[in-house]
Amino acid sequence: MLERIRAVDGELGAYVTVGGEPALRAAAEADRRIRRLGRDAWRHQPLLGVTVAVKDLIQTAQLPTGRGSLLRNGRPQADPPLVARLRSAGAIIIGKTTTSEYGWSASTASRVAQATRNPWSARHSAGGSSGGSAAAVAAGLCDAAIGTDGAGSIRIPASFCGIVGYKPSYGLVPYVPSCADRLAHAGPMTARVADAAELARVMTGAATGDPDSALRHPGRRVAGRSLRIAWIEFPGTSDEVRQAAEPAMLALSGLGHRVEQVDPPFADPYLALVTVLAAAEAAGTAPQDEADADPGRLAVARHGRTLGAAALVHAEETRLRLRVRLTELMQRYDALAMCTVPTAPFAVDAIGPAWAADPADLLWLAWAPGCYPFNLTGQPAISLPAGRTAAGLPVGVQLVGPVGGDVRLLTLAGRLEAALTPAAE
Repeated sequence: MLERIRAVDGELGAYVTVGGEPALRAAAEADRRIRRLGRDAWRHQPLLGVTVAVKDLIQTAQLPTGRGSLLRNGRPQADPPLVARLRSAGAIIIGKTTTSEYGWSASTASRVAQATRNPWSARHSAGGSSGGSAAAVAAGLCDAAIGTDGAGSIRIPASFCGIVGYKPSYGLVPYVPSCADRLAHAGPMTARVADAAELARVMTGAATGDPDSALRHPGRRVAGRSLRIAWIEFPGTSDEVRQAAEPAMLALSGLGHRVEQVDPPFADPYLALVTVLAAAEAAGTAPQDEADADPGRLAVARHGRTLGAAALVHAEETRLRLRVRLTELMQRYDALAMCTVPTAPFAVDAIGPAWAADPADLLWLAWAPGCYPFNLTGQPAISLPAGRTAAGLPVGVQLVGPVGGDVRLLTLAGRLEAALTPAAE
């Protein structure tokens, strides 16, 4: 895998740091364990020998973490709980993957590394901000990767790169250090749904440092019955994306589920999202840091400095109303389904489609209206490949469940994946 990274990644730009000697030592130890124990080697280490890439926003003990920024990272160089659990399960941390500065945009454009190219087309973006993780999985430069998702940053690049990206229910996988905006989730990015479920099982559980991880979410399995699924089309969905995703809607019906096409059943909470994110960026950006900060993120932070306490409370009221609305909606439907992203991948150096590419307009995430609402509500969501555009670029379909309904959501996603595999390939 290290040889493949050296051969391929110079053009792709998925990694900012590669594991090298520590990864080789971990692999040698895995080999010794397998020779000694045979199949029993995996009994207590289900990820033994699995290469896992980690997004450069997540701290690691053996590899530096730059957070996509020229600014100094003052956080301890230590494994947070999710990385420690991966290592304990036998995973080999093979490198750190590219991200935008602090994960502010749904791209990987930054001042510290080349923007990650889409493995399906070098002219197009891999998405972001977990774009390096998505591209690494899609290009076969790791067995699995870990991303973070504060407004779609796992699911958007998963859709663009044709892989699986899973955002667990908020609090299910501990996020340390935790974020005051309570938007960020950590989750797996893999080639198959079953792999994402396996990594999630390893990472799940309460941990010191993330008080929200103490929440307990009861999983509910699909019991073979027909599920009620709302298929939602958000404004701005292009014809090519709609056509590429249509097999997923037909496949859900073919699996025996009751699929109902509905208009977006809630008001767009984008302005509230902008307020929360901008306030967080302002709080985390000191004036003396501006010279080294990403200009786009700085524009968002400066907007945040203009906001008062009342604006933040109004945004939180919008979040609360959205949670109430989605809780009610999930009493009627077992799952929601939609195109993960309404547009095909944009240019590799851009932060979004042309109409949303200027950070000063504060539209930098507005083009993904099917993603960020479920960060505000904390619901589990998963993107999986549905098809491709006429140009051969991947299109993803997203499934969303109720908070705590992760097991059932993953089961549904696995069955849909099996039904779509011939079409997706």
